[in-house]
Amino acid sequence: MMFMKERNVLVDYCKLLKTRGLTKGTGGNISIFNRESGYMIISPSGVDYDIMTTEDVVVCDLQGNIIEGERKPSSEFPMHAIFYQKRTDINAVVHTHSLNASVLASLRWSLPAVSYLVAFAGKNVRCAKYASFGTPELATHAFDAMQDRQAVLLANHGLLAGAGNLATAFDIAEEIEFCCEVYLKAKTVGEPAILDDKEMAHMAEQFKTYGQK
Repeated sequence: MMFMKERNVLVDYCKLLKTRGLTKGTGGNISIFNRESGYMIISPSGVDYDIMTTEDVVVCDLQGNIIEGERKPSSEFPMHAIFYQKRTDINAVVHTHSLNASVLASLRWSLPAVSYLVAFAGKNVRCAKYASFGTPELATHAFDAMQDRQAVLLANHGLLAGAGNLATAFDIAEEIEFCCEVYLKAKTVGEPAILDDKEMAHMAEQFKTYGQK
């Protein structure tokens, strides 16, 4: 079986979507891109994360042709593929239906710099224009709104994060969900103070050396 290491990691993170409160049911999806082969390793469509196994994971090319696997790939395949086709800095994509990001997206608000943690994704997180799930239009809207960013809100839908590896993409998805919660709660009692672009640029530089080597 191809890409066993990537399959195992992907299944582990799919299970974390539920245990970390980033989705309900079978919502959301995750993929990893192997640039050497040009193949995407992606979660299957509509399979319960609690019972998902490595055999359920699908290997595709970027045109959607199944290379290995018995399942259908995620319906959001186009939204993953467009980032691997057009951004060399992204090798993993995490799409969530996390509550606070979904609330913000239903309002069609972008997430401003309410916390320095927003800098994990950029100076803010834009909200993409609405399109039906699984469509090329949604993929295009997500890509356009995530220019120079590592995350994007999907109108009336959820959140998407991308990074050079899956651990980082997942961390961004969690941090932005937290920031969405902070923003929404702050808005219930007043108008939150927003950090300026200079501070957010400084935070982005700080995060480049954050953590252990």
